[in-house]
Amino acid sequence: MEWRSVPSLPALRAVEAAGRTGSLSRAAAELNVTHAAIAQHLRTVEDFMGCSLMIRDGRGMALTAHGAQLLPALTEGFGQVIGGVRDVMADAADAPLSITVTPSFAENWLMPRMGGFWSAHPDITVSVTPTMAISDLRRDGFDMAVRYGRGDWPGVDATLLAPADYVVVAAPSILQGRDHKTLEDMSDLPWLFESAHRETRMWAMSEGLDPACCQTKELATMSMVLAATRAGAGVSIMSKALVMDDVTAGRLVSVIEVPQSGLGYFIVTRPGVMSPRLKLFINWLKSVA
Repeated sequence: MEWRSVPSLPALRAVEAAGRTGSLSRAAAELNVTHAAIAQHLRTVEDFMGCSLMIRDGRGMALTAHGAQLLPALTEGFGQVIGGVRDVMADAADAPLSITVTPSFAENWLMPRMGGFWSAHPDITVSVTPTMAISDLRRDGFDMAVRYGRGDWPGVDATLLAPADYVVVAAPSILQGRDHKTLEDMSDLPWLFESAHRETRMWAMSEGLDPACCQTKELATMSMVLAATRAGAGVSIMSKALVMDDVTAGRLVSVIEVPQSGLGYFIVTRPGVMSPRLKLFINWLKSVA
């Protein structure tokens, strides 16, 4: 578009408002600027076009022939802009919030709590995509993500939702009332690890557990590990945020807790302005964390 061949849009918007209302004062009030600013915009457009567009008529302003020729095009053009913006805003307001979270976080932390959000905000649809894949929020169309780590990812805003301290857990049936102080005390029990991530296994070894001297099983996902742990198949090391509901309900026993400095589940968003619905959802997440 040849924008250099026309006056600035703010100046044209001022001329449109003045011509439509027949008053510089009413145009100033409509656009929330001063009377002098409208008059200056009018002079700027007239100088640019080389013709008079409005003349004083009593206490108001009247369009010249050139002004009357220009006004309908301006009104129609700005009307289309306003209509297009409103249509997009309406579509955005009706579109579901699209979030991506890790599968284990979705199954064990988010979804047990989502009923409360839906009850309080039935007008807001939330689409949850559980995946371990690293997503580009803008490219993939996500409004936000919840990811595990230290929150130091480039190009995004990250806010801590819940710390991810490690906790060693087991079903009451497998512990049989024994008191365990260290991981080495539990070396005679079966252990369950997630095959895709080695962090918990490495931490267990650093805390005195020798996998070569105890029975261990690897499962494909953390959700599978947690389900097997609940069923009494073994001891596992989990993020505290994922199992506190189980511990509170008595399905699991917290044997040992170890803080992990800086690690946690983070709310990840694109830099810039958030929609009111996204702000509301994030505030709800924080309130229940």
